[in-house]
Amino acid sequence: MTDLERKEILKKAKIFFKNSIILKHVSKLSSLSKLSTYNYNPYLIKYLAIFLSGKYDYDSIAKVLLYPRVLGTSISTSFGSNIQKFISGVLGKYGSSTLGIDIEFIDKKDGRKKYCQLKSGPETINKDDVVTISNHFNTIKNLAKTNNLDLRVNDLVVGVLYGNKSDLSTFYKTLQKTYEVIPGQEFWERLTGDKLFYKDLINAFAEVTSTAGGHKKLKQTLKDLAASIKHSGVFM
Repeated sequence: MTDLERKEILKKAKIFFKNSIILKHVSKLSSLSKLSTYNYNPYLIKYLAIFLSGKYDYDSIAKVLLYPRVLGTSISTSFGSNIQKFISGVLGKYGSSTLGIDIEFIDKKDGRKKYCQLKSGPETINKDDVVTISNHFNTIKNLAKTNNLDLRVNDLVVGVLYGNKSDLSTFYKTLQKTYEVIPGQEFWERLTGDKLFYKDLINAFAEVTSTAGGHKKLKQTLKDLAASIKHSGVFM
């Protein structure tokens, strides 16, 4: 990857992150300003409000309800599903037509074609995922054998978009007994050939966050939700 190519990709990365992740995330705040939007445990709400803020008031209750919705697993799930589109759309045509495979690419380390399942982070799979991934890879191995294709076990890989090998969960370690799991910086280097691309990509995403107005919108939503809680008469 040339310096010019890197700059162009990182420029597109900022546009992608703003449009596909940030703006969609911020837009969801509009639906979270009313108490009726939430299901909550009435036995815990007072405890959680005091635990979070040291006091029990409308603002504290609003934070307990709102923060998990906007800072929880949904944004991580959205990132994981959209980053695959980034790889195939922004980085190039890495998409795969092979059932059960997310992307295909030429490994810049060994020059071999890789059939890759993408996963978001080092703890984002469970026991069932291990079985599913293994079954997909077994299907490819059988197809390669039938068609007399040059497929080696190391050509079937799991790419983890962030983290280190030491961070990988026990489920990834189970997969590692048979298949290669490539996390974080190493994955992006083997995909792009650029050792610094992983860090550059993180920085590119971070740079665009200040232009999205998310913090201001969050504060307003919190204020509106606190007013909705007060108006409901349910608490206090």
